[in-house]
Amino acid sequence: MKRKENFKFEPTHNGNALPLLLETLNNFEVAYCLIGGQAVNAYVDPVKSLDLDILVAANKLETIRAALPPHFMAENIGHSINLSPPDSELKIQLHADLRYQPFIEKSVVQNVLGYDMKVACLEDVFAGKCWAYLDETKRIHKKQKDLADIVRLIEPYPHLINILPETILAKIDGSM
Repeated sequence: MKRKENFKFEPTHNGNALPLLLETLNNFEVAYCLIGGQAVNAYVDPVKSLDLDILVAANKLETIRAALPPHFMAENIGHSINLSPPDSELKIQLHADLRYQPFIEKSVVQNVLGYDMKVACLEDVFAGKCWAYLDETKRIHKKQKDLADIVRLIEPYPHLINILPETILAKIDGSM
């Protein structure tokens, strides 16, 4: 899962969606870090996912949107932009939620999908997954994926159970 070959992101402009996005972030000096499932994959055995959640500095969200090539389909949704690169199965969501912004400062460089990217630190990835699970507006199947990611993180990093909210602990207590 960490190798580039496992994903075919060849857009029609003869480039590659993910490196093009990373280049845009770097060229515009946008502070960012991965959150969500791909961030979990940076710390544990990866599972296949075509979602890529990137937290960006809140004041740079529109700058990024304007800087992306026109062939990137972009849709604003609240504090996020959903990107759909052409000819790519990758679903990129740029987030600017203020609650997550402190994650950027503590991010570390990890190899994800074959590229060196800034990833939220382990504890922040875990906190984000807990927040996501506790979000009552999320669909049930998404919450179950978040719960599975929480368990995936606790198994190799058992100290995380000490910061696990009681409501989530009650859901997994018998299974660990």
